[in-house]
Amino acid sequence: QVQLVASGGGLVQAGGSLRLSCAASGRTFGLSSMGWYRQAPGKEREFVAAISGGGGSTYYASFVNGRFTISRDNAKNTVYLQMNSLRPEDTAIYYCNYPRTWGTTETRQTYWGPGTQVTVSS
Repeated sequence: QVQLVASGGGLVQAGGSLRLSCAASGRTFGLSSMGWYRQAPGKEREFVAAISGGGGSTYYASFVNGRFTISRDNAKNTVYLQMNSLRPEDTAIYYCNYPRTWGTTETRQTYWGPGTQVTVSS
């Protein structure tokens, strides 16, 4: 299975920024859409953002509202999520995966990896 190692999380005050990274193994990374997801305590996992294999197309959940930017560097097999204007409700574990259907939590890989914790204080 493909390894997905998310990093870059941490504790930040409301209004602050974080940049998450996800390093993926696999020779077909550059051909594959990638997505970011999150799961808050006591809630279902939800879709955050997706990007096409070449990086030319992106899609965001409505709650992002222009605050986050997904990008990728195929030479490094890495996808990023720049998060600005963070809110306490953004507190969650953030994961990356290969989306099957953009906008949903349907993914092409069942293994999620440990994710990275983002905590936003008020």
